[in-house]
Amino acid sequence: MSSQTSAPAKLDGAVLKIAGVVVLGAIMSILDVTVVSVAIPTFQDQFGATYAEVAWTMTGYTLALATVIPLTGWAADRFGTKRLYMTALLLFTLGSVLCATADNIGQLVAYRVLQGLGGGMLMPLGMTIMTRAAGPERIGRLMAVLGIPMLLGPISGPILGGWLIDSYSWHWIFLINLPIGIGALIYAQIVLPKDNPEPSESFDFIGMLMLSPGLALLLFGVSTLPEEQSITADKVWIPMLIGALLVIGFVVYSFKPKHPLLDLRLLRNRNLTVASITLSVFTIAFMGAGLLFPSYFLQIHGESTLHAGLLMAPQGIGAMLTMPIAGMLADKVPIGRTVPFALLLITAGFFAFTQVGTDTSYWLLCGSLFVMGLGMGGTMMPIMTSALRTLTSHEVARGSTLLNILQQIAGSVGGAVMSVILTAELNKSTPIPGLTDPVTGAPITEAGLAIGAQMKPELAATVPDPTILERGLAFAADSFATTFMVAFVLTALTLVPALFLPRKREQSHLADDQKTATPVILH
Repeated sequence: MSSQTSAPAKLDGAVLKIAGVVVLGAIMSILDVTVVSVAIPTFQDQFGATYAEVAWTMTGYTLALATVIPLTGWAADRFGTKRLYMTALLLFTLGSVLCATADNIGQLVAYRVLQGLGGGMLMPLGMTIMTRAAGPERIGRLMAVLGIPMLLGPISGPILGGWLIDSYSWHWIFLINLPIGIGALIYAQIVLPKDNPEPSESFDFIGMLMLSPGLALLLFGVSTLPEEQSITADKVWIPMLIGALLVIGFVVYSFKPKHPLLDLRLLRNRNLTVASITLSVFTIAFMGAGLLFPSYFLQIHGESTLHAGLLMAPQGIGAMLTMPIAGMLADKVPIGRTVPFALLLITAGFFAFTQVGTDTSYWLLCGSLFVMGLGMGGTMMPIMTSALRTLTSHEVARGSTLLNILQQIAGSVGGAVMSVILTAELNKSTPIPGLTDPVTGAPITEAGLAIGAQMKPELAATVPDPTILERGLAFAADSFATTFMVAFVLTALTLVPALFLPRKREQSHLADDQKTATPVILH
């Protein structure tokens, strides 16, 4: 029996009020990732740290996200979604304020982990709250609303971060979360419905002891690769091996309990499996390389952080144009007929970055980012919508968790892989005799000196031979191009699983399950 007539086609005022709380929390979480991406060179300068060390400000945040997501469903059952959502907001805001007080890179990474523990719960809890409020027949429009933070993040994050760093100091990219967090807490207290927690499932402690530490160790090992430059380094292979064994142990174990921490039995659903593979490959390729776009503008073109942020805006504008359309189409048209075309747009736009040099036209690069944005708007949310539509309401909650976990893992792997490739390419540059890095003691290469001169123009005046800077900058640009080429090939390969996405209108099981289902809670 269908419930298509039981809910209005549009998202009504009550739903939109709740959506405001969810979007505000998600904006804080996503904005913080994109804001920090343009601050990496500033952190290197302020704390006298290497790129690999500073990259942990983003990796630590992602590790915390991946660790806490599996626990969110049980905690929501136990304490209630409103109470847990407000706790996550408080934790995220507190972590932000502490980040602004950091005196060294170690403290900053530790406080970013605290931020991630709160941020990891905001998006999945928000999806749970919104799914419950909107109902099954409006899930496509719901995903379009939840996509707003994903639009605002790439647009406003780099711009806001660049402006705050250039006009004030790096501390303000974190302090800005204080008034937003306080406002979100007050808004949530007023708008979100009162909790009626009804713990219905026992907590899978054995699964937690395997999955959360396993993910943390595995991602720690992968993320240490850029720093160690070798997979045989003890800091890389030991945590990776232990983490992989724990995750494999969890996979074997998870089919035994009635209520596992992460329900891998859902992968028997073809749509969810294909969507998971497509999203994972896409995230590794595109999100990993996406972190390097601002670095290219900063280090090769010598732009300020504000200008680098403004140059990233076309990508978000493109996504803003297509995401609402994709949300409506997801309720009517099988995504197997739309997503491959969106991926072709991303691939076409990406190609220009494989050809970058020291003087590549901004018109070409911004136009390419805009085309990629158009494709992004028609990719991620429609895939998730399709995957969730064919699940029952209880399965939607567990399916959301699975997709979130896979995205976090893929994002960490993508960021680490692209950083390793870029660092390895830059290290092939010619060393300058007699010059060593005062921090690491390693020889300074022509590319390293050229990048330093771009970041600090006064350094260029001290170089006796200007041709060193020209050669180094050209080599650095080629290194970025090589890294982008790897990401481009991976993005193109995403088309392979995308061809298996459903090409016929799938029957939604959410409506049929609505009468007997308990509220959707993330598991």
